[in-house]
This record gives sequence, C-alpha cells and structure tokens, in this order.
Amino acid sequence: MPLGQRVGDKSDSRYCGVITEFDDDMPHVLAFNVSGGFDFIVAPLMDPTYRPSSKTNGGCGASVLPFAGSDLVLSPSQWSCHVVGKISSWIDLDSEDEGFRMDSEMVLKQQIAWASHLSLQACLLPPPRGTSCSNYAKCVNEILQSLNNMQLWLRIPLQKSEDDAMDGTSDYLSVDSWEWWNEFRLLCEHHSQLSVALDILSSLPSGNSLGRWFGEPVRAAIVHTNTFLTNARGYPCLSKRHQNFMPLFFNHSVQVVISGKSVHDIPVGSSEPTASHTDNHVDGIPRHPLRSYLDYVGYLYQRMEPLPEQERFELGYRDFLQSPLQPLMDNLEAQTYETFEKDTVKYLQYQRAISKALLDRVTDEQVSTCTVVLMVVGAGRGPLVRASLQAAEETGRKMKVYAVEKNPNAVVTLHSLVKLEGWENLVTIVSSDMRCWDAPEKADILVSELLGSFGDNELSPECLDGAQRFLKQDGISIPSSYTSFIQPVTASKLYNDVKSHKDLVHFETAYVVKLHNVARLAPSQTVFTFNHPNYSAKKSNQRYKKLRFEIPSDTGSAIVHGFAGYFDATLYKDVHLGIEPSTATPNMFSWFAIFFPLRTPVCVHSGSPLEIHFWRCCGSTKVWYEWCLTSPYTSPIHNSNGRSYWVGL
Repeated sequence: MPLGQRVGDKSDSRYCGVITEFDDDMPHVLAFNVSGGFDFIVAPLMDPTYRPSSKTNGGCGASVLPFAGSDLVLSPSQWSCHVVGKISSWIDLDSEDEGFRMDSEMVLKQQIAWASHLSLQACLLPPPRGTSCSNYAKCVNEILQSLNNMQLWLRIPLQKSEDDAMDGTSDYLSVDSWEWWNEFRLLCEHHSQLSVALDILSSLPSGNSLGRWFGEPVRAAIVHTNTFLTNARGYPCLSKRHQNFMPLFFNHSVQVVISGKSVHDIPVGSSEPTASHTDNHVDGIPRHPLRSYLDYVGYLYQRMEPLPEQERFELGYRDFLQSPLQPLMDNLEAQTYETFEKDTVKYLQYQRAISKALLDRVTDEQVSTCTVVLMVVGAGRGPLVRASLQAAEETGRKMKVYAVEKNPNAVVTLHSLVKLEGWENLVTIVSSDMRCWDAPEKADILVSELLGSFGDNELSPECLDGAQRFLKQDGISIPSSYTSFIQPVTASKLYNDVKSHKDLVHFETAYVVKLHNVARLAPSQTVFTFNHPNYSAKKSNQRYKKLRFEIPSDTGSAIVHGFAGYFDATLYKDVHLGIEPSTATPNMFSWFAIFFPLRTPVCVHSGSPLEIHFWRCCGSTKVWYEWCLTSPYTSPIHNSNGRSYWVGL
C-alpha cells in the first residue's frame, strides 16, 4: 500500500519496506507484512546459523542449502515485486580468519545465486567491517560481472560511530562511512548495478556531509525504530532534523525501510491522528507491531507539497543526457519551437526588458514623433516579436519591427502569424542569416534569444558580434551581457550513462541535462562573460579561465564526476534571466544545466583544492570547449572538438 498520493509523483519513494527475521514460512511472512501496510519485505534468504565449513555431507550428492523455502512457495511476481533478499549479516570477507573468510565468500555467492534464480529486483548486502573492504569489494565485483539485472544494495551507516551495532552483528568503526562506499565503488569499477542503502541512525552528520549522498546511487534509507523519538501522545516521531531530511529522500526516489522491533508501547484501540489507517485489526489479522512507524513515515510523505507544474513537466528529463541544440547549424523542428514557446516566464522577462528599453529610448515628449526600430534576430516562430509589440503597446511607444530568421520553415509560420494578428504594417519578415543580411536601416534595439545552457554555447557571441553592425552607435542590445558558471558535482548516474558508451568521445562531450540526482559540492564560479554591443570585439572569442574550488570542511571526502555549467544573463538594466542555482529565474524551463564529464572521477578531501582549467576555443568554422584538472591530480585535456559541436561559423 503506497505511503500516499502526491500529485505528479510516480517514483519508488511511495513504497515502504520492512526488514524481517529469518522464517522458512515465506508466504506467511509476506502476507503478514503486506497486510500490515508494507509494500515489500527485506527478508533473509538463508538460515543465519548456516556455515559451509560445519556442514557435513554423508552421501555422494550435494546437500540441500537451508534457504527459506523453494521458489514455488511464492509466485514469480511476488518474488520480484515484494521481496528484497537480505544477505546474511554475519559474513566478513575481509576477516583475518581464513576459514571464516572462505565461509563468507561461499555463502555470499550461494545467496546471490539463489536471489538471481528467484528474479529478485535487489539484494541487501551487509555493511563492510573494519577499515578496509578490499576483498569484499573484489568478490562483489566478480559477482556483478555475471549478474542479471538485479541490483545490489550495499548497506552503509550514515554517521560516524564507534559502538553502534545493527542486528547485533556489525560494529562500525570511527571512520567516514563514505570512504567505505568510495573504496567499494572504485574496486567495483563504478558498476551501475551497485547501489547504496543508507542506515539512518539517531544522529545525523552535517548538512554538507548529508548532501554529497544525493549524487550517489542511493536506493533505500533504512530507519531504525530506535531512531524514533516519542511525542506527547506516546507515539513514534522523528527529530526536526530527521523530518527535514526525509522529504529529500522522497524527492530522490529513495525507498524507506523500517528496521528493528517496536520500542513504543502503543495502547490497544488508540490511534495517532497522523495515521492514515486507524484500525488495530484487519480481517482478523492483528495490527502490525511496526504500523505506527509506517504511519508516521506516511504522514511525512503526505504532508509534502504536490510537485509544481514545472517539475512535473521536467520529470522525464531528469538526469537524461542530451546533446545541446545547434540552431546555427540545424533548423529546429516545430515541436522544439512549441516546447520553448510555452515558457511564458522567459518571454515576460523579455517583455519587461523591452519595455524598460523603450521608455529609456523615447521620452514622453517624443512619443508622437519618434518610431523605434527594433530588430529580432533569430525570430523563430515569433514569440519575441509578440513580446516586443506587447511592450510597445504597454508603454505607448511607436515601433517598427524587423523579424530576421534563417530557418525557412519557421519563416512560413512567421508570415502566417503576422497575417493572423494583423501586423502587416508593423512587422517586416526577413528570411536570412543575420550575419549575411544587409539591413536597410540601423536599429535602436536588437533583441535575440541565442543563449544556450552555458550562455555562449549556441554561438551568441559570434552571431551578435556579426549583427551589431546594423545597431546604432547608441543602440541597445537585449540581452546586454551574459556570464557562464561552473561547479563541481557528484553525479553517479550521469557518469555511468556516459561510461556505458565505452569510448573516449562521449567523455569529451558536453551534455544538456536536467540535474536531479546530483550533489553540488561547492558554490559555482564565473567562467566567461560577454557584453553586447561590443564594438571593440576581436574576430575570435577564444577565452581561457583557471578556477579553484574548495570542498567545505564539514563535507568530508567526495567524488567529482564532472562539472555542472549554468548561465546568468542581464537582459537590460535590472532585468535578469538565468539558471545559475543561486539566482535562477523561478518557474522557467527553457534551459537545463550543461554537464562536462571527467574521464576519471576524482576524490577530493575537505579543504583540499580542486583546480580546473577551461578553454573556449574558436576555429574557422566552429567553436568548442576544452577542460582539464591540475589539482588534486593532472588529468588529460578533454577536447569536445572531436564532436564538431556548434558548427556554422
């Protein structure tokens, strides 16, 4: 039974599981927990007392392993949809006791093989022990090489602890548990089927330390019953920090799993107001002892705000790599135009900027005698033409518009729009590349929307430097300037998606992507700034920038998979437009971030510098980017020239 209904949310975070004890009556275990409100169980697959070295085989045949029933006791859909296998907690593949280590290896392989036979979607691996997990990771990596589509969830505690134990079997040392995960991940070669199940205990690390996990492949959050506090009515609740943290899990498709025995004495026949189900018995089945914990998790889920319309629109684009548009080289399709034209926020900002420019250009005394010449370069199907005319109507200024567009297909739509709206006496349509057009007169205002996710990556500098020749000496360019930004990110999914192509060229490609499962490790920094009009512009817009980042001291170590890029533009005076996180224009969806991957992810420690060098390179027919690290190690130069991006100069 899902935790609740939330408009727009169809992710796995709606489903809550529970860790169970070993029981060879698997149908009863599943029926009891599902009827108690849980969606799935995390159940031991094998008798935890079993040790291969102590098993004697008196006959010639192989002994029957002590699994929790055969594959026939549940239907295939029940196994695959409602059961996550729990690997025996006692195993220690890095034990100094050779016999114990060999037993651990054998049991791990036996249980994974059985889970694969059952077509389970996932298995929960016990946490590493000690300060090193090299052999454990090596064995898991061997298993992953021949595993079907099943996920392996590595259990990792979310705090530093010396004496805490889970299930009475695991002692955590005072180390940063992320280091365990990082060592494990590296030895498993960043395998996409290896994920994390975080143990949420009673205390939480700093916000920065928590945040780095959202760029990792976290699939489950295991919440212990002893993590819960007791409210005034005697029911379980979580601390304020935990309450604020849980919605972040829900928003990142992380499933909550309840672990442990009930530590709250809930009066029979009473119910907590936050509970969505208040009956203590259902069809003669006693109320589940952990139902009050489940109800509280459901309450936290249900009190979240519905997903805004913009986020619902963007759901299908989350963490999906796309090649940037190249409108200078390619003619955009009607569907692409239509998508961007729905971004009313962007065009309202343009209209505001144009209105301010008109008021500055024409005083109230000049209204009756002065007509502003405005040129829309790259007019597309006309949204900026409409915004310009609405600004003229709003300010009461006279205007003459030139709509310059190189795409002959969009020009057809422009002519239809002008005729439909009755703009024949106001708008002149020019079917031409702005760089080749000889304007019959100079413009007072030059308007364009050539900005890309990184500001300059769709060749706005080259196009506007070429078009400014028909702008008056005191003319106004909208936008007047734009700046690119980058910041280091942990983005495990994006890295694995690039890596799946198994070639170098994809690691030297910049991608447009709606960032979601990422951890932003340091504030963004400026890269390149372009100003328009720029009458002193050189023929080449080649640029170079060296940037130095430091990971906040309370973050701990973190992995950098690449760099996220953004832009912020000044349209005119105080009217801005952009996607840089700290200043992003609300509810605007025309641009996603741009992602520059690293061939080899780099581990950065708190307080250690991260230095990146960034180039914007210009050839005779194209523009491309290059980037590399020089600290904490020197990386090869990543050269996107191999993909011939942004051709058309």
